[in-house]
Amino acid sequence: MRVAIYGAGAMGTVLGAHLARAELKVDLISRNKQHISALKKHGAKICGTVNFTVPVFAYLPEEMTGKYDVIFLMTKQRDNENTVKFLLNYLADDGVICTTQNGLPERLIASICGEERCIGCAVSWGATFIGEGVAKLTSSPDKLTFAIGSLYKNNPHIYAVQRILERMGKVYLCDNFIGARWAKLSVNCAFSSLSALSGLTFGEIAKGKKAKKIAQAILKESFDIAKASGVKIDKIQGHDIVKLLNYNNPVKRAISLALIPLTMKKHANLQSGMLFDLLNGKVCDIDFLNGVLINYANECGVGAPVNERVVELIHKIERGELTVSPNNLNLIKIPQ
Repeated sequence: MRVAIYGAGAMGTVLGAHLARAELKVDLISRNKQHISALKKHGAKICGTVNFTVPVFAYLPEEMTGKYDVIFLMTKQRDNENTVKFLLNYLADDGVICTTQNGLPERLIASICGEERCIGCAVSWGATFIGEGVAKLTSSPDKLTFAIGSLYKNNPHIYAVQRILERMGKVYLCDNFIGARWAKLSVNCAFSSLSALSGLTFGEIAKGKKAKKIAQAILKESFDIAKASGVKIDKIQGHDIVKLLNYNNPVKRAISLALIPLTMKKHANLQSGMLFDLLNGKVCDIDFLNGVLINYANECGVGAPVNERVVELIHKIERGELTVSPNNLNLIKIPQ
């Protein structure tokens, strides 16, 4: 099988390096010329919670040739339509695109490449892009898990994708894939967005007096929107986050708040990729995370005021009206 990772930034470099170390030939593709040049010369260096360097095959998009059986899509979502149309030129007739992006990108991707050629993957670990061949794994090595599935029907290629990803970590096959997606979406909306807004790590958010209450409110809104939309949120890394963190009375709310630091213990050093976009003056993917919850909330008539406020503040940072700062958290009102 020919395998490619399109969008070899932080997450893509970490995945590609693990696969290469497990002796799977995989092509790492990125538009970042300096990064690709360093990967070609020195290999992929992974630091953080692990430390190793491994030779890899690395290419710019214009250097791609032939057809791939599996392409892992690991770019930002903002240009998904054009990206997927481009990748169709390099996808085998019976090949699949496996999106590891956050949010719920499968509907758009499947509308372009076909339902039978689209597999989704919810990734439950994080990484930070250092640059020029280096990426930092920020999650614990025992939490390198993937949940894969389809929003449509079982795809026979899903087992090939499973065998590839098992070279790095544990893979869960999900019959209720939208539920698995929603579990990851809930966590990302609560922690990735607040990390981007404040500059804090997930661990700092989970322990911060005000920050963890905002994260809890975002999670609560996500759980309520899922229920109103008929989505049953699946487990993430074997944990039922709804059972652990949802609440309907003051006692359960207090228990939920106390559990939040424990849920982020293995990911305490993680910072949002959106944070680095904002710090570099780029538009981030907030509309494809918290914005997704807001869209579902509008469709089912459920309120999402905290998510709406977070999106509003992130867009202010993008426009230069605010800067990334923990003080931004004081601009968010927590429902009583």
